[in-house]
Amino acid sequence: MTRIKICGVTTLDNALACAEAGADLLGFNFYARSPRCVTPDAARDLVNGLRAALGERCPLLVGVFVNASAEEIAGVIAAAGLDAAQLSGDEPPETLRALDGRGIKALRPRDPAEAETLALGYAPHAPRDERLPALLVDAYHPDLYGGTGEAASVDVAQAVMARVSRLMLAGGLAPENVGERVRALRPWGVDVASGVENGAPGVKDLARVRAFVAAVRAADAEAGV
Repeated sequence: MTRIKICGVTTLDNALACAEAGADLLGFNFYARSPRCVTPDAARDLVNGLRAALGERCPLLVGVFVNASAEEIAGVIAAAGLDAAQLSGDEPPETLRALDGRGIKALRPRDPAEAETLALGYAPHAPRDERLPALLVDAYHPDLYGGTGEAASVDVAQAVMARVSRLMLAGGLAPENVGERVRALRPWGVDVASGVENGAPGVKDLARVRAFVAAVRAADAEAGV
């Protein structure tokens, strides 16, 4: 089945509800300029609460970073007890390599040619854990790192999918369009943040979360997954 990541959760009750609704991965944002930013201490409390409540049913827990050093990222992973880190800035392949299989690079290619070049550079350092995506593709924006509400092009996503088997698709996804995108591309996973909110950033609207999950699962069923 298509994996589902709900990103930018900020409270334990909301995170638990997203997990119970069917999220396979949950994301915590550590980028200071994000309205969904949490501190490492707050993330540790969320992680501990999720694992205590859900045990083996707990989704994988991923920290989202922008242009942090490998040392800083590794320190937050350890302090908060995260499973992996998503690198959503302009980090070089060396940063990903230093994380030793715990880093997921988010790409923002401008066109299919750049997508292929970036995929070739980062794929060798992708997570070996098959429960994690190898790479994530988001929409390109010259000034913003993710959360733009814009969709990555089909051609760009397909260029990356030709190089890795576990692509997570992000960018502009919502209950209203995710089923169509899953049918068109059959990505390994999909990632959503603002598309399941209906108010304050970081607070997920559970009706929209459930609708998002249902749309993905319906597309999976149509594909015989």
